Amino acid sequence: MDTKQALSALASLAQEHRLAVFRLLVQTGPDGLAASKIGEQLALAPSSLSFHLKELSHAGLITARQQGRFLIYSADIGAMNGLIGFLTENCCGGQPC
Repeated sequence: MDTKQALSALASLAQEHRLAVFRLLVQTGPDGLAASKIGEQLALAPSSLSFHLKELSHAGLITARQQGRFLIYSADIGAMNGLIGFLTENCCGGQPC
C-alpha cells in the first residue's frame, strides 16, 4: 500500500458511521451482508448508508458482489491488512515491540 492509498483508507474510516459499517463487515467475514441488513443492524437510513458504502468502496476497503437482486458487501481483508502493514512498517525502529 502506498501513502495515497493509506490516506484514502484512513480518511474513509475517520467517520463514525463508516467505521461502524467497516467493523460490522469485518466481524461478518467473507460471506458479507446485504445493504438492507447493514442498515438494519446499524440503524442507518438507506440514502445515508449508500453514501457511506460508496466512500468505503472508493477507498478500497470493501467490495460488493451481486447475489440475485441484492448487493452483498464484504470487508476487503487484504486491503485492511495492507493498511495495518503500512502503519506498522517501521514500527519501533526495527526493534522488537
